[in-house]
Amino acid sequence: MSSDTVQDKLESLPPQPGCYLFRDNEGKVLYVGKAKSLRARVRSYFQQGSSDERAFIPLLRRSLADLETIVTGSEKEAAILENSLIKEHRPRYNVKLRDDKDYLSLRLDLSHPWPRLELVRRPTSDGARYFGPYHSATAARRTLQLAEKHFQLRTCSNRELVGRTRPCLQYQIGRCPAPCVLAIDRDEYGAQVRAVALFLEGRHDELVLELEERMRVASGRLDYELAARYRDQLQAVQLVRQEQRVVSVTDRDQDVVGLYREGDLVELVVLCVRAGKVVEALSFSSKGVEVPDDEVIAAFVREHYRDGGTGSATVPDEVLVPALPDGSNGISDWLSDRRRENLASASRPGPTRCRLMAPQRGLRRGLLDLAEQNAQHAFEEKRRTDEDMQGRLERVRLKLRLPTTPERIECCDISHLGGRDTVGAIVALYRGAPDKQRYRTFHVTTTEGGDDYTALREVLTRRLLRARGGHKEAHAAPEVSEPPERQVEDRAPAEEPSGWELPDLLVVDGGRGQLAVALTAAHDLGIFELSIVGLAKEKEGPGGDKLVDRVYLPGQKNPIQLRPNSPELHILARARDEAHRFANRGRRAVGKRRRLASELDTIGGIGPKTRRALLAAFGSVERVLGASDEELLGVPGVTRRHVQAVRQHLGRALQAAAEDPPLE
Repeated sequence: MSSDTVQDKLESLPPQPGCYLFRDNEGKVLYVGKAKSLRARVRSYFQQGSSDERAFIPLLRRSLADLETIVTGSEKEAAILENSLIKEHRPRYNVKLRDDKDYLSLRLDLSHPWPRLELVRRPTSDGARYFGPYHSATAARRTLQLAEKHFQLRTCSNRELVGRTRPCLQYQIGRCPAPCVLAIDRDEYGAQVRAVALFLEGRHDELVLELEERMRVASGRLDYELAARYRDQLQAVQLVRQEQRVVSVTDRDQDVVGLYREGDLVELVVLCVRAGKVVEALSFSSKGVEVPDDEVIAAFVREHYRDGGTGSATVPDEVLVPALPDGSNGISDWLSDRRRENLASASRPGPTRCRLMAPQRGLRRGLLDLAEQNAQHAFEEKRRTDEDMQGRLERVRLKLRLPTTPERIECCDISHLGGRDTVGAIVALYRGAPDKQRYRTFHVTTTEGGDDYTALREVLTRRLLRARGGHKEAHAAPEVSEPPERQVEDRAPAEEPSGWELPDLLVVDGGRGQLAVALTAAHDLGIFELSIVGLAKEKEGPGGDKLVDRVYLPGQKNPIQLRPNSPELHILARARDEAHRFANRGRRAVGKRRRLASELDTIGGIGPKTRRALLAAFGSVERVLGASDEELLGVPGVTRRHVQAVRQHLGRALQAAAEDPPLE
């Protein structure tokens, strides 16, 4: 579309609130924004002499070929629509904030007769209460351990609960009342559930008052054992309260967003203030941010408080930000709806209005200054960490005599169990940290009996073929699927074209033999520029002397010994240990699938859903194969095509048995 046509669209823009989309020549969305007045907002991008100095504006103007607007009934509808459009189109120039931690949440299912607290990675709309996501897996597990230690809720799964015949060890050590087999007071258990919810919400003042009252009541009826339990819970809550910093005297819940930036590098810190106390601080980082601060804030609010976001479970009374984004009233309305949902799911009364504010003076401004100081501190700490890691990688380059600094390192390991279930794993480090989007597992198909050399060559050949763009050629054996509960942590999309580039350094777990196999696999494919080394584990020599970790280099007879606790050994050993862990997990997954497989899995044309239906109807494979056509067709979802597949399989099995009769 010509610039004249774009100019014509600018002249006819409506003054109503809505969303706008900038597109390139191919129709791809470059940028999505919202506005309380589409005419004023979109025109501001193209006004001559504008004070808008955002770095991406010239790039946007050069790439822009078309613009599209969508009118909404209110600013709130525009904020909701913007969120949906960004998720759908993933525009190039919109801010993408990322938390620097792994996400875990705590789930409390109040609909169950005996609720329990459990760790989950993906909150769902199932009616349960979710707390988090937590800024690190360690913090989530520590919180779970603290709750299990001081508040007596069951820890067993629902299946274990109904199948138990006697109390478990948790009952013996006083951490569970054993609702699985003992008749316990439901009201007392419900009080413990409420206490856990208040504890996880950070409402410690309210929890302390309830625990003190329960302790007095228990003492009054001479139930000193129960009173002692409440006393221990009080002490645990008081200890947590002492670790919190009091920043204001108020009963409001607040999220205070501090922003610090240098060029296109942005750091955001969110101080979670509950009843005047800081209960948590979350850190977010982003690179290549060329939009102004108010749009960074809008992107943060959209991501932080959406379903599954880091703040979705606890929308506060107030969100304090350094700059109000365009359409802030609509964002406040959307936040109020989110807060209303939180209070309803928690069955807790309270004001449902959430205010988005940019204070200029007073106590709120002091909180904002504190958050901005934390953001600057977090930015500087991460920069020092990056500089330190760059120095460590440079030491690896010098020690191994590499042509370039190995910012991206991959390591390969093989795992099998007695020669069966052979799996190869390749893990990746980027600047010393695991890059789990590039983790890969391969089910080895060309060797059996524990031949590590042949398995290593197959895995590296398949991996390097993909680097050359030959992943649709030979070696197309399927990769190992991950257990469903761990897919978020370690798996990448199955065919991600941008994830197969050659690393700066390839490490194989082993000595001179493994290195020779890796070099052969690379050279056979015409890849000579890849730096490959072998990392041998620490072991004891023939004379009883201790051989430390050693690195074998191509064309060099004697290995390089690495000093224990040296930075270069720490990086390489981390890659090796991660590859070993990942390969073992893949091998266990393959073995589990093999052990649980049935004869129905080998019948072509029978899918997983049909297999489950047949086994549920007949109870065993033998009964399925022995059933008549009418009985098979009586199973929901089974068609004549499925019956024909079963009959063909049975015929082949009978023919094979006739050709190879059993020995007498």
